Amino acid sequence: MFAAFKTCSSTDMATASSLLSEERFLCSVCLDVFTEPVSTPCGHNFCSACIQKYWDNTDTCQCPLCKRAFSARPELQVNTIMSELAGEFKKLVQVKASTPDGQLPADVLCDICSEIKKKAVKSCLMCLTSFCEVHLEPHQRVAGLKSHTLLDPVKNLDDRMCKTHNKITELYCRTDQACVCVICFKTDHKSHSVVPLEEEYETMMGKKDEAMANIRKLIESRSEKIAEIENSLDVSQIETMEEKAATVQVFTDLSCSIQRSQTELVEVIEERHRATKEKAEGFVKELRGEIAELESRSSQLKQLSQSEDHYHFLQSFPTLCSPQNRDCANIGVHSDLSFEAVRGALTLLKQRVDEIMGGLPEINMKRMREHAVDLTLDPDTAHRSLVISQDGKQVTNEGRKLELPNNPERFEMFPEVLAKEGFTTGKFYFEVQVTGKTSWTVGVVRESIDRKGSANLSVTDGFWTFGLDGGTYGTSKNISDTVALKEKLQKVGIFVDYDEGVVAFYDVDSKSHVYSFTGCHFTEKLYPYFCPQVRENGRNSTPLIITPVPQTD
Repeated sequence: MFAAFKTCSSTDMATASSLLSEERFLCSVCLDVFTEPVSTPCGHNFCSACIQKYWDNTDTCQCPLCKRAFSARPELQVNTIMSELAGEFKKLVQVKASTPDGQLPADVLCDICSEIKKKAVKSCLMCLTSFCEVHLEPHQRVAGLKSHTLLDPVKNLDDRMCKTHNKITELYCRTDQACVCVICFKTDHKSHSVVPLEEEYETMMGKKDEAMANIRKLIESRSEKIAEIENSLDVSQIETMEEKAATVQVFTDLSCSIQRSQTELVEVIEERHRATKEKAEGFVKELRGEIAELESRSSQLKQLSQSEDHYHFLQSFPTLCSPQNRDCANIGVHSDLSFEAVRGALTLLKQRVDEIMGGLPEINMKRMREHAVDLTLDPDTAHRSLVISQDGKQVTNEGRKLELPNNPERFEMFPEVLAKEGFTTGKFYFEVQVTGKTSWTVGVVRESIDRKGSANLSVTDGFWTFGLDGGTYGTSKNISDTVALKEKLQKVGIFVDYDEGVVAFYDVDSKSHVYSFTGCHFTEKLYPYFCPQVRENGRNSTPLIITPVPQTD
């Protein structure tokens, strides 16, 4: 029998389902499918944990179903066959739940059954109760009950009650599109268009075909769009592979060309050096020969000066004293190893390639993120209306001044705050989330800005900032300057090159450039600056958030 259930196919699933009726595998204590079922001496089955708990809470040890008493608590063993059948039933339910027909609905149990809960066959909207065949009998016999509205078993009958008046919702309000009771109709919905549920049901059923047709059209249109997108994706995949291959080929050719040129240039340099070396060695050899000849003449003159043969001395002296006198000043080796033109051309080529690559938003963003810094807001600089989060990454304007210590670094006039970290050289980058805000300002400022007075938000006063005010984006360069953007900024990237005098702002989501200050001359420490602006009666209460910068590969 167990093997038969193991091998049942989808075609006889209905038969198996009828054989494996849920009632056969329900524990009458927990009303759920058996878990480790055990059999009592009277032949009834229960979950092992359920029957043990049941006996723990009773004075006498008896069967919950037949009430047969046992003189001593029986030692129960797991019923292997029942356990396997219960397991197969669970699998059958899971299989049916995964079929296109939908999920296997859980049985609605009879609300009247006291011990073994039987499966309900009808639910009564008047009694708000579900009945099995036995307990439904009065509704089929008693005249007063025959008028009750019966329907197929449903769960949660209480949901059909009006929560206000505790009455059955028999009516439908077309004005509010809600189910209502009779009292609702006479009070809150008195002037509304209210009809019986059955009438609205018939009306809606009449529109069902049209609604289903519309849904089918929507499904078709979306299916067509999916096919179009998938086709575009396939085309994009092919184009990506082709572009990737072409790009790799170009870079490979360029790399090979540069490598070949490098090899050739190195060979030229070495060849010129070899020629220079050979020339130098020739000069050295000639000069060494002349030195040897001169040393020989010197030795002969010394011997001649010791001779008393006047005739020989006079005959030899003029010859020994007059060697060939070559001008050594004109002898030299000049090596032409200058390739500045080649190096200059290669430098320009590298700069041009860097410019082109830097023009790609993804490449540019990746290069900037290599200079990401971890910032923390400095509460000692925060205006009294600002609240800094515990991690120091968020700032919110509370709209009221808080009791805070007096600090010389604290801003007194406007809701501003600085980061703890300052910079005097190099490059740095950070990102700020501005989602949900109607006004904000971010950027960098010099250390000596006026924090107590009403200093202008200008470059002259040490502010290099960008922000949103009244739906318009602007900068601190000129209050009348505005920046037009296609999309509203959600996250702003700020890149600073202290040495080059650049402060640039980017739309992180689109990786596009927004605005740049260039040609700046920084002489002081720069601090990241944040201003969440006023709350605007809660419309601008969202915080500015310093977000983590994704790590580059």
